[in-house]
Amino acid sequence: MDYSTIIILIVLSLILVYIILIYNNLVQLKHNVSKAWSNIDVLLKQRHDELPKLVETCKQYMGYEKSALEAIIEARSAVSHAQQDSDIKALGVAETQLRLGLGNLFALAESYPELKANQSFQHLQTRITGLEHDIADRREFYNESTNINNIRIEQFPDVLIAKIFGFKPFDLLEFSESDKADVNVSLLFQ
Repeated sequence: MDYSTIIILIVLSLILVYIILIYNNLVQLKHNVSKAWSNIDVLLKQRHDELPKLVETCKQYMGYEKSALEAIIEARSAVSHAQQDSDIKALGVAETQLRLGLGNLFALAESYPELKANQSFQHLQTRITGLEHDIADRREFYNESTNINNIRIEQFPDVLIAKIFGFKPFDLLEFSESDKADVNVSLLFQ
């Protein structure tokens, strides 16, 4: 073998190793997005299981506040359907409705001293609030993982490998401006 053949083989080997590294990195990014979605899914299921207990506890004290409780049940159902369908856009809308419903419920609970003093309600309120914070953290992690994946599959030379092997972008979990606005709790008491 002459030197030019050896150099060509070394260059081709380096190119092959580089392509393998890019491919493996893109696979890892894809799986990070899937893992981030699974983390959200786990927390949504936990919240889904906790909400009926909270609603039942509140029903005992707030018999005539049906609309607040029904709004939470509807929103919980919408989140569940969006989650089952892996519909990121619908999940964003449903999550916002559920968050608003929970905010309304906790604000209404202020009017019921015996409910506020109830240990079951306090425990569930703390648990739901903790889950909401965890879900928000997981949404942020999901969007970050999605963003990194989407950027990498558009960058050169990764875009070439991504197209060859069919890597696709993921949707971000987004909320409209009205969905992100703070709840005006004082309006709930009018």
